[in-house]
Amino acid sequence: MVIVIKKGSSKATILELLDKLRNKKGFNAKKHCGVIKLKSDPLTIQKKLRDEWE
Repeated sequence: MVIVIKKGSSKATILELLDKLRNKKGFNAKKHCGVIKLKSDPLTIQKKLRDEWE
């Protein structure tokens, strides 16, 4: 999200904009942590993918 603060803005308007930003609900990445179950080592998968380009 982008907040535009103009040069002549008062402190109250800046604080109001920051409150809107803080109240915004974000994406919970921890919920998806460890979801992928791999059958082989990630390094071998990466090497196989890189070898496909050559």
